[in-house]
Amino acid sequence: MGDLEIRAATADDIPAIVGLLADDPLGARRESPDDLRPYRTAFERLRSDPNQHLVVAVREGRVVGTLQLTIIPGLSRRGSTRSVIEGVRVQADERGSGLGSQLIEWAIEESRRQDCRLVQLTSDNTRTDAHRFYERLGFVASHVGFKLALQES
Repeated sequence: MGDLEIRAATADDIPAIVGLLADDPLGARRESPDDLRPYRTAFERLRSDPNQHLVVAVREGRVVGTLQLTIIPGLSRRGSTRSVIEGVRVQADERGSGLGSQLIEWAIEESRRQDCRLVQLTSDNTRTDAHRFYERLGFVASHVGFKLALQES
């Protein structure tokens, strides 16, 4: 695993990241790899926000994983800062290699570096393999998450 690099994503990584996001049954329905314009706009917003960390895992020059880490200052928990891990994806031929664990470990360490007191994430109810993965890493399914889809304007 020594040949793996986890680094900040660049605009050149957008096609590979979108490919990863689209490479599962849920992502295939909601992502559009054929039109990268909205992803480029979102990338610029992420890049301009110091609390957003979009990273890629690169092996032998190929993007093989990604995640987004968001740092959220807050008042609850005695003014604690927390982080949220989103969009964790690993290339199909890399699954089971330990890459997902390395990405999550990177996010946890970065959260510590940012003085976070809590790391949280959500996972779609249908992703039972992901749930087992997160539990093996020490995450606890302690809350029920809710989402409200808003119409595009």
